[in-house]
Amino acid sequence: QVQLVESGGGSVQAGGSLRLSCTASGTIFSISPLGWYRQAPGKQRELVASIATTDDTYYAEFVKGRFTISRDNAKNTVYLQMTGLKPEDTGVYYCHLIAADNGYWGQGTQVTVSS
Repeated sequence: QVQLVESGGGSVQAGGSLRLSCTASGTIFSISPLGWYRQAPGKQRELVASIATTDDTYYAEFVKGRFTISRDNAKNTVYLQMTGLKPEDTGVYYCHLIAADNGYWGQGTQVTVSS
């Protein structure tokens, strides 16, 4: 059974930083594509960043230059380093993992950025 547990969310002022972590169990982490998504109140969930098994990364335009996704296969953990946070970054952040053509989600962690 694949499980994903996120941590690291919180409340910060604009311009601040947070690092989100997502630890996986029940799967071969090193061969799984990973992503971070977010969902703001009243909006659809959107992709923020992703990282392939080759460590190739993708960033949504609205976070380029501010967020960094990375993975530590030895720890079964994917990270999202967020800097230069803006109020519009507020939302619930979810990690996503693909294993055996199935997608799995974590429970989400709240990020709140105040102006």
